[in-house]
Amino acid sequence: MAAPWYRAADRIAIMTLSSTNPSAGAVAALEDRYLAVRDQSVALCRTLAPEDCVVQTMPSVSPTKWHLAHTTWFFEQFILVPRAAGYRVFHARYEYLFNSYYYTKGQMHARGERGLLSRPKVREILDYRAYVDAAMRNLIDTDTSDELGFLVELGLHHEQQHQELILTDIKHVLSVNPLQPAYAELPVLPISEAPAALNFGELPGGIGQIGSAGEGFCFDNETPRHRVLLEPFRLAERLITNSEYLEFMTAGGYADSRHWLADGWAWLQETDLRAPLYWSEDFESQFTLGGQRDIDPNAPVCHVNHYEADAFARWAGARLPSEAEWETVAAQQAIEGNTIDTGLLQPRALATETGDIYQLYGDVWEWTGTPYLPYPGFRPLAGSLGEYNGKFMANQMVCRGGSCVTPANHLRASYRNFFYPHERWQFFGIRLAKDATKDG
Repeated sequence: MAAPWYRAADRIAIMTLSSTNPSAGAVAALEDRYLAVRDQSVALCRTLAPEDCVVQTMPSVSPTKWHLAHTTWFFEQFILVPRAAGYRVFHARYEYLFNSYYYTKGQMHARGERGLLSRPKVREILDYRAYVDAAMRNLIDTDTSDELGFLVELGLHHEQQHQELILTDIKHVLSVNPLQPAYAELPVLPISEAPAALNFGELPGGIGQIGSAGEGFCFDNETPRHRVLLEPFRLAERLITNSEYLEFMTAGGYADSRHWLADGWAWLQETDLRAPLYWSEDFESQFTLGGQRDIDPNAPVCHVNHYEADAFARWAGARLPSEAEWETVAAQQAIEGNTIDTGLLQPRALATETGDIYQLYGDVWEWTGTPYLPYPGFRPLAGSLGEYNGKFMANQMVCRGGSCVTPANHLRASYRNFFYPHERWQFFGIRLAKDATKDG
């Protein structure tokens, strides 16, 4: 019998197992993928000391060990507890400690106080992961239902989101340390050649469709697929570079209220910030996961929030693309780019220019001008899993395309990420758009 929070009509994953004629190959493939994703999370921590894994530098940042525990909690609470007969939870208090925001699962430890917990130790969290992994492997081998296939795939994509957070969060943690320690020894790329002048591709507009077409996994917030009306528009062929953003800075962009949304200007006055996150005071270097590095003027600017991206766009006589414009173009492109799979863990300058629209995937999450709201006819998953996306559809902005720390097989054209407009610690960047009727 299905768990009470699961409805068959909610199933949005295509990669599932047959409950009537289970395939040994499908079971093995699901188990292999499960182990590969779970092992990758631990592998991302191989350069860290236990002391690194317990620090929290701001409420948006979680300690590394919390990410390792919470992703395990997800499998335990949403799969093993309701589905594995005789399963005993690893620790009774972990349900409280490692819940994130699922109020239908009970209360949780305060998000901003995760860094106050010296216990459980990192070693105990790894033991927790091993305990849950053993139970999950046994369940995958014995429960070959479609429901389990969906839930495992959902849990794995959830874990890939936290793999990205492991890297963005530890970058912030290491950046505030006066020793400026590097996360890892990363390749040092030579300063690149300046790209060609920024050009815009012409798009005809018309009635199109966005949202998941049901060809592979998606989150519920990518559904349902629906029609959109696009006016003719122009989309920048590449991302905005550090040198282009520096022009905005030196032209007084941070001091001119005409470019800023009211909330953005208020944020600016409150924080008195004048450069992207991690830039040095002289604008010559920036902190990276490889330590302090010279800024490549031709690499995509990153770690700017929505207010900064929008202000730059206005200063440049452009705007941010809508998510419908972005997806319409991205759906026609191959999913390839500078993702975590390259091992660079830093946005890189455009290597080649083909005359097409490029850098749509990887490098930086691209801010759009679209508020994060439900699609027409959106229906969240039933029960606790309905809290995953739907309840955050207010006061946040949509980002698209993934970044240099996103797994490539986690991306798709319909993927909607969302953040508050003041946040900067993710690898956020800028692509411009214009109305086709405007000159310039």
